[in-house]
Amino acid sequence: MLLAIDNILTSEELAKAREQFTKARFGDGRVTAGELAAKVKNNLQLPANAAETQTLTGIVHNALNRNPLFVSAALPKVVCQPLFNRYISGMDFGIHVDNAIRVGAVTFRTDVSGTLFLSEPEDYEGGELVIEDTYDVQAIKLPAGSLVLYPSGSLHRVEPITGGHRDVAQRSLLFQLDAAIQSLRARDTASPEIVPLISTYHNLLRMWADL
Repeated sequence: MLLAIDNILTSEELAKAREQFTKARFGDGRVTAGELAAKVKNNLQLPANAAETQTLTGIVHNALNRNPLFVSAALPKVVCQPLFNRYISGMDFGIHVDNAIRVGAVTFRTDVSGTLFLSEPEDYEGGELVIEDTYDVQAIKLPAGSLVLYPSGSLHRVEPITGGHRDVAQRSLLFQLDAAIQSLRARDTASPEIVPLISTYHNLLRMWADL
């Protein structure tokens, strides 16, 4: 089974998830990898006990639990705490299989894995999730807020990032800054803070735009 589910996250949930990513402190992604996977895992990951991880886990679990297609396809007995990864230029995750047993507060067998995309495909180059199943090899790069499900025993990898970020920090920061500017203008069009804020917005856009 390989199934893509669009719009698992609402636009509001996606914005909140991106906001959490912008202020989170990421560590070495190999911490949660098995012995073999750790040798090919080259990414960043949120610590399990971080406040942002708890907030993001709540967002994801709520979204999954209310989605009838996910429930029908996965028939989950337990949905584990997600791992929140970031890939920057040059990072990847070589070919591997997910751990068969997850050990924690509850220990259980893993049957179905999923990848929830938080970045838009145009925000980064490379970074495709490549899944090898019985019949084919598929490269997957879905819109932000979409999920792909696949058997946990499938060989899969994340291709190297060759440009941009497989996260949304810059876009999210610009969105938040623009929203603050619009809110300020709505309250007081003569506010002296408006012009320097607009200047900052456009200077950041000039630095980050890929034209």
